[in-house]
Parts: sequence; structure tokens; C-alpha cells
Amino acid sequence: MSNTKPIYLFTGPEFGLRDDAINEIKKIQKKQIGEIDEQNFYLIETPFAQVMSVLQSGNLFASGVCVICKNAELLKKKDDLALLSQWLEIADFSSILILVSDEISVDSKLEKLVPKENKKIFWEMFDNKKQEWLTSYISKNGYKIKAAAVQLVLDLVENNTQALKTECSRLFLCFSKGHEFSEKDIEEVLSSNREENVFDLFEVMMDETLFPSVRLEKALITLQKIRLSKENSSVMLFAGLSSCFTKVVNWHRIGEKAVFGATQQKVYRKASQVWTIGQATAILANIASADMEIRSSGSQMEDIVLQKVIYEIVMKKGSQMATLD
Repeated sequence: MSNTKPIYLFTGPEFGLRDDAINEIKKIQKKQIGEIDEQNFYLIETPFAQVMSVLQSGNLFASGVCVICKNAELLKKKDDLALLSQWLEIADFSSILILVSDEISVDSKLEKLVPKENKKIFWEMFDNKKQEWLTSYISKNGYKIKAAAVQLVLDLVENNTQALKTECSRLFLCFSKGHEFSEKDIEEVLSSNREENVFDLFEVMMDETLFPSVRLEKALITLQKIRLSKENSSVMLFAGLSSCFTKVVNWHRIGEKAVFGATQQKVYRKASQVWTIGQATAILANIASADMEIRSSGSQMEDIVLQKVIYEIVMKKGSQMATLD
């Protein structure tokens, strides 16, 4: 753990490796000071002053506190940065702040407050690296996997190690240790029983081989399936869609450097032909607005707002419908 300042900045779309790094920091903090209070905040819904209050006051029943603050790209107000700067002048490692963003970069003034050694961008892995990681992970858990089966897993599963670990756990439950996974095993366990997620929804919405009305119908059916799954919260749906359309914007700006892996590059190359940079930017604004609308109006309007966002993405490519009453 760094001996400089108790603040970390982790950015980028590789959720699994990023979470591993966060868990390692918490593990070291616990070893150094004992029991800690772990708190998670989203800046899209929590004022930063409230985050600072938790860091400053701590917990009477714990030796320290570790605060994980997501949506760090939103931390840019002068007053909030001043609060953070003042805290860093007196803070020690009994209180740790870990700032997290799915974006690649954050406000430059925030960047300057975080020591270089405490910052890391978690990029998506190239396909060959994912293959190595997946083979190694399966081996460490006492299994083997055929090369063709590795590629099939990567084709079926979202492009980060967190999702890969989740899907591998399903395989481990179905077979005894020492088993070598084949393509048939992957098809039977992951493909036939896999719950649809926000990335399936994104791919349905960008399928321009279908008429827009058919795409909309399929997208709403996919949305309904997701809402019936364990990953059903609007917060997670909006976070996933925001991640997808941010990559579309970045693809327009920097091309293939926006995402790693041949499969993902194929997806976003196609998506950039479906939505212009202006349309993708408008969609991101709509998603943020809808997220705030649900948070303010409660769950009663949740499904209607979600369906409205899908309609605006598929049928209007970012243009808004009339505001809901």
C-alpha cells in the first residue's frame, strides 16, 4: 500500500481486475489496522459532501473506513475538489478513498490530487490475453478446457474478467474437478441457460438487418427478460447502456483503440455505423436524464421510463419523446 496519500483512482472498463485491485487494498488495510467499515457510493445519486462526511467521521465500531466512490468522472465541482484537497492534507490510512470510473479519464484537477502510483487504468484485455487468463483461471480451479471451448466462452460472455468468473462458476458447479470442458459443455451450460443482460439488449438494438419496429419489439422483450433476472435494477441497466454508448462515442473519436478484442471491435465498428457521434452523445444524455427521473419519482414509473429510453434509442436515435407526466 502506498505511503503517500490514502486515495486511489481506478478507471477503465475491465471491472474484474479493477475489483481485484480494490479487494487487495481493503485486505491490506484490514491487516494494518483491523476491522474496517466498507461504504459504497454512486456520485450520480450521492452528494460528494456526504462521501467526505463518512471519511471524516469514520465508524465508532470499526478501526477505519474504506469508501468506494463510483462515477468519479462526475467529480469536478470546485467546492467538492476543495473538500477533497483539505481532507488529503490531514488524512491517514485509517480512512481510504477509492475513486472508480468506467471512463478512461476524469477531470484534470482531480487527477492532480491523486499520486501517480495510486492511479491505474484497467483496459479491456486483448483476445489472446483473455484466452490466457481464462485458461489459467480454469486451471487454478482444478479444471481443463479445450482451445475451441475457450473461444466459445469468450464469444458468449461479456468482455471483462468479472463476467468470465461468474460464468465459470456455473461450469464448476456442473462438473467434477479434473474435467476438461468441451464446446458441447459450454453450449449446454452457458448458452442454453444464460440469462440475457444489458449487452444482449445493446446488440439487439443495433441489429439493422431488422426493421426498426421489429428491433424495438425484440429489444422490449429482452428488456423484460432482464427485468425478471437477478441483474434487474434500472441503475445497473443504465450503467451498462452508458458504458456501451460511451464506447460508441470513443470509437468515433479514436477508432479501434476505443475497445480491445476482435469480438468487441466488430460490435462497436457496427454500432458506430448505426449511431453517429452526435446521436450516441444524445443517447447518453437521455440515459442520464432517465436515471435521475427514476430516482426522483420512484419505482412506480421505472418500467415506463426504461421502455421510453429503449424507444428513443431504436426509433429516434437519441431524439427525445415528449416528457412523461
